Amino acid sequence: MGPGQTVAVFGAYGHTGRFVVAELRERGFVPVLSGRDAERLRKLAHETGLDARPASVDDAASLDRALAGTAAVINCAGPFAATAAPVIEAALRAGIPYLDVAAEIEANLDTFAHFADRAREAGAVVVPAMAFFGGLGDLLATAALGDWTSADEAHIAYGLNSWHPTTGTRTSGAVSRQRRDGRRLSYSGGRLEYRDDAPPTLEWAFPRPLGRRAVIGEFTMADVVTLPSHLEIPAVCTYMTVEAARDIAAADTPEPAPVDERGRSAQTFLVDVVVRAGGAERRAVARGRDIYAVTAPLVVEALDRVLTGRTRAVGVVSAGEIFDAPDFLRALSRHIEVELSR
Repeated sequence: MGPGQTVAVFGAYGHTGRFVVAELRERGFVPVLSGRDAERLRKLAHETGLDARPASVDDAASLDRALAGTAAVINCAGPFAATAAPVIEAALRAGIPYLDVAAEIEANLDTFAHFADRAREAGAVVVPAMAFFGGLGDLLATAALGDWTSADEAHIAYGLNSWHPTTGTRTSGAVSRQRRDGRRLSYSGGRLEYRDDAPPTLEWAFPRPLGRRAVIGEFTMADVVTLPSHLEIPAVCTYMTVEAARDIAAADTPEPAPVDERGRSAQTFLVDVVVRAGGAERRAVARGRDIYAVTAPLVVEALDRVLTGRTRAVGVVSAGEIFDAPDFLRALSRHIEVELSR
């Protein structure tokens, strides 16, 4: 099993979905295009010569038709609060693995809460947040831990030089804010807390080439779901460079603009992960370009490992639990530069 198999991509015509379709084809898979907008699907099918199967999360039969005969499904369609559960249900009915690229904290929490028992009992694989936010941080933290079985705290600092959000990012963010009544989240003491106060502005000493930068502390991302799902770390804190936080907050920030033949933007990133236990500290650093584009090799590498049996668990599982984290990161060397220090 592996390359050559058909893989359904729900939300294939979206910004990230197009990157995923291209990556699947490059890796030898045959994407089956799916999503709610039949006209956009027809256009993409005409451009790519691929099979298009329109489907709606409100129509279970259409999802079943979209997934029929496929080896797996990758969900790229936000808001995932609306799409994850129906597509997971369809994947369970079809008996195929499900992966998504959800950065929505609440949607990922729902996936673990609602499907953990059913997926485990069925021997099914459901991998949420297999993306830049959630998946990459989990892999880096797991790799940094090495032979440690637990840690006191994990810090994940995102050094983005800019953040031009897609329409899907804005829509998903609005849904999340509505679900939490405008409050923000933090993770400490082994649990999520809703807070009404403003997050702190701090400084973070990033490795080269960023150096010391102002960051928004407790800029909470999906890592607070993925890491604690399998690691004994009672405190997980994420940070975002002030420039990127301002971009994502501004209503007039444009969408990402392609600047190369792969359609990537000029955005660069550095993810600095620090785990601490007692007086000891371990670190993992990742550098790359375009958080949306790099999600495609992340989720397609995960897909390949699931379909070829290179996994460590079943059920609803995060990247760090189901995969060999250091080996997975090495496999991404063409896309992401990773350094581990212990």
